[in-house]
Amino acid sequence: MSVTACSGGETPPPGPPSSGSQSPPVESTPSASSTPSAIYKPADASGKAQNVPIPELPEAAKAKTKEGLEAFARYWYSLLNYAYETGDLSSIKSLSSPACALCGKVFPGIQKWNGQGRWIVGGTVAVHAVQSTFVKTPNGDFQVAIQSQQEAGSLENADGTDAQKISESAMLGDLMVARYEQGRWAVQNVDRLGS
Repeated sequence: MSVTACSGGETPPPGPPSSGSQSPPVESTPSASSTPSAIYKPADASGKAQNVPIPELPEAAKAKTKEGLEAFARYWYSLLNYAYETGDLSSIKSLSSPACALCGKVFPGIQKWNGQGRWIVGGTVAVHAVQSTFVKTPNGDFQVAIQSQQEAGSLENADGTDAQKISESAMLGDLMVARYEQGRWAVQNVDRLGS
């Protein structure tokens, strides 16, 4: 069974300019960002992944540029890996067309193996290269080629027994077709090259 399958933050606004007036120092209060976050624990033979950080859209991936498209492609694969670890497909589905071929092959397996107490150990996708010529197709889309490799892992039953081993894949080639509309990238299709 193939369970095939990429973070940034905002800069806070600058504070008010300092003035020559003597005002009392303002004590800082703890914010949500200063609260210690739960520690990420990858899935292993004893249980599911815990506290998996949700990938954040990098600032670069918001631009309608070659670099933006390539950053978006990496981000999409990070959402795919997040789904492998958590079973949560909501973020990746919100950026993917229902016509996406690879999605139709992979998403059902992710749902199956993250349901009814089961989980996936490893098996995530390492993206090695992302390349686009950034030439618009006749229907207004852009293409980006992705070279990746699925890592070894296993599918675990609810009782903790191995249901199936996932072997490390050979180098894989995918072609992503994306469209920039309403100020963001969205995947129209991802398909495996040579399959």
